[in-house]
Amino acid sequence: MGNDITSIAGILRVHGSDRADHVALVQDARRLTWADLHARSAQVAQGLAAAGVASQDRVAFLDKNGIEHFEVFFGASLLNAVCVDVNWRLAAPEIEYIVNDAQAKVLVVGPDFVGVLDAIAANLTTVTRIVVIGGHEGYESYEDWVASFPADDPGAESQRGDVAFQLYSSGTTGRPKGVMLSNDNFFSLLPLAKEMWELTADSVNLIAMPLFHIGGGGWAVAGMYEGCTSVIFRELDPAALIRTIEEERITHAFLVPAVLQFMLMVPGVADADYSSLRVLVYGASPISEDVLAR
Repeated sequence: MGNDITSIAGILRVHGSDRADHVALVQDARRLTWADLHARSAQVAQGLAAAGVASQDRVAFLDKNGIEHFEVFFGASLLNAVCVDVNWRLAAPEIEYIVNDAQAKVLVVGPDFVGVLDAIAANLTTVTRIVVIGGHEGYESYEDWVASFPADDPGAESQRGDVAFQLYSSGTTGRPKGVMLSNDNFFSLLPLAKEMWELTADSVNLIAMPLFHIGGGGWAVAGMYEGCTSVIFRELDPAALIRTIEEERITHAFLVPAVLQFMLMVPGVADADYSSLRVLVYGASPISEDVLAR
């Protein structure tokens, strides 16, 4: 199914039609089907367009993992624009630099980062609209903003050389640097990811790594390319992570060694039910089922 998809918007349009009733996203008690996600993302796209966002423009997103990320990520793609997830671990001046360097026209900010927003808002050079998840006395609330627009997909198409994905480096040797992946770059890799990690339309994929990193955002898109269900984990809580694997019947997960070490320290970890788990990617390498069993 997924091999005919050649753009971020194509993921949403194909699965929003062919898998409309299949659950696309899970976060705590909230669940969105592919049809729900398509509709919400179309509303975001209309809001972005009203703010002047056009093809290949950038939209900055500053928040921890959440459903809103995907609504903005796909909403931008429906205009052939690009969502830039900002590393929320950076200091305010570094965040300010990235938003300006990306020449973002819209900035969406999560509730944990209102203080950062207040510190940098006056210095943003290209942003024309700021929206805050959960609301802010000085800016429009994300929910109100989304609700004010119709769920009409603008239908913009994306070319093979257009930028699909933009991340920023950590800036360890100077300022953070924008890393851009075109549709050709990104979608030539996804069939290989399916082969390596055995992701299918029936997978239940854990999204626990930060979405501003390729290990979070890239891993998430690899599963969504196949039309599977993605379970979003916002905060690192090893005990809750173990419960989530069991309760949501997670089949695929990308975790780094430090997270696995923390999980092994949780009382009762050996008694949890991991029988649904088929592939665990440990850093960059998959762990086989026999190792998982041990």
